[in-house]
Amino acid sequence: MAAVPLATVIGAPLSGVLLGLDGVHGLKGWQWLFIIEGVPAVLLGLAALKVLDDGPAKAKWLSAPERKGLSTALAADDHSARKHGYSGLVEAMTRPRIFALALLYFLIVIGLYGIGFWMPQLTQNFGVANLTVGLLTAIPYLVASIVMVLCGWNSDRTGERRWHIALPLLIGAAAFAWSAYAFDLLAAMLALSIATAGIYAAIASFWSLPTAILSGTGAAAGLALINSIGNLGGFVGPTVVGAAKEATGSFTRALLFLAAALALGGLLALILGQRVPANGRQKLGRKFASFR
Repeated sequence: MAAVPLATVIGAPLSGVLLGLDGVHGLKGWQWLFIIEGVPAVLLGLAALKVLDDGPAKAKWLSAPERKGLSTALAADDHSARKHGYSGLVEAMTRPRIFALALLYFLIVIGLYGIGFWMPQLTQNFGVANLTVGLLTAIPYLVASIVMVLCGWNSDRTGERRWHIALPLLIGAAAFAWSAYAFDLLAAMLALSIATAGIYAAIASFWSLPTAILSGTGAAAGLALINSIGNLGGFVGPTVVGAAKEATGSFTRALLFLAAALALGGLLALILGQRVPANGRQKLGRKFASFR
């Protein structure tokens, strides 16, 4: 998952360069950006058909004992989730706690896409060139890629999930609020780096919650439902930020909106999340059982 912010570390400066190709061969800069950055994704999509395996039982690059060991471990996890969580399609699509997790992810994604779409313009307000904007935009994502790995590692090491989601979101909310009133570039970049790190750190641990209570057909349906509802935040976040920017002429209210979304997400994570052992999902399922 750290590949997501790391891609922006590379992609943001590259985008600044590609926008400078405006007018080359009759294409605008954004058209060059879409073509050059889109082609590798298409090629990798085709390569995935050949490279990716359906599961450990079919992974030829694993030894026979490794395939057997992983298959056994996954089967035990599925049994635990099926016993204490949801494995059926109807259960996964109707239980309140699944929708509550979807709401939590929705709030996280509001911050994720809100900052992703508008950070370059916010940075550009300080009067820097396109390439400089790309280089500056890469900084928060570099910080985020490091923080999310450390946060995810510590969550697995300790077995604690709730605070590893809530605390980064609350810190991110405070950083967004700070950035709304940061009037110099250095302070703004520091605040945005903290906010971006908080969002990605929360995502690093978030998916441990639904996967602890979903298995089988229920996992496919439940995870799809959470992801689908959550990613509506990708529409809401940028739309509200853009509307607030257009109405007020500044990013102050927009950033405060993002701060409020993350703060609400942090409080919701404290309600939903529970402590779970790093070596399994069974106890998490039991502790989730009271929230139906």
